[in-house]
Amino acid sequence: MTEWYEDDEFWESFAPYFFTAGRLESSGAEADELVKLLGVAPGGSVLDLCCGVGRHSIALARRGLAVTGVDRTRAFLDRAEVSARKEGASVEWVQEDMRVFKRSNAFDGAINCVTSFGYFADPAEDLLVARNLHESLKPGARLVIEMMGKEILARDFHERTWERLPNGAILLQERKLSSGWDWLESHWIVVGQKRRMELTFSSRPYSGAEIREVLKRAGFREVELFGSLSRSPYDNRASRLVAVATK
Repeated sequence: MTEWYEDDEFWESFAPYFFTAGRLESSGAEADELVKLLGVAPGGSVLDLCCGVGRHSIALARRGLAVTGVDRTRAFLDRAEVSARKEGASVEWVQEDMRVFKRSNAFDGAINCVTSFGYFADPAEDLLVARNLHESLKPGARLVIEMMGKEILARDFHERTWERLPNGAILLQERKLSSGWDWLESHWIVVGQKRRMELTFSSRPYSGAEIREVLKRAGFREVELFGSLSRSPYDNRASRLVAVATK
């Protein structure tokens, strides 16, 4: 059976809900913060793993970095290529599974953003991804992982929600947690635009301590945790979980 993250129709159909106008507009400001966290100077090489439509890749390239954007979805990379040409940004685009891609000692920094970590039912595959990232970085280089932390999920958890989207459609969301809080299943229904779409996707939510442990096991010597890309504390007021790991 094909897993949800291997379904191209899933990604293409729901791209407008993942890559909203607000999220696209925030790319430049987020790229500025990512550059600070990575500590990479202009001319340095950066890997954007699970780059999607390339919003961070392009923003980083426009700031003078040599960027490699990796994603498994061809339609996203095609859109990224068009956007990069329009903005005059040079980015290397690579279609590859995150469990496979690695280049030994190739990058001065790496990012994995918007909860693009934790897709796999077997946690050993998450560890494999982390080890690939570790191997792909040069000694002393940093990795930034940005995700929805388990602590934030618990604080703000709602089993069912709905919202009206800018295009007039209604998004209904239902969430189910495993009894051990180690797996989250999300079911989305979008009603509007003359059709109804449904999807179900799952992921492993990580706490700060858990993602630090995975990155340490992958070989990173130091892992700092923050509550946003701007380095706010990862505490009860955190908006995101940001792990900065140094090789």
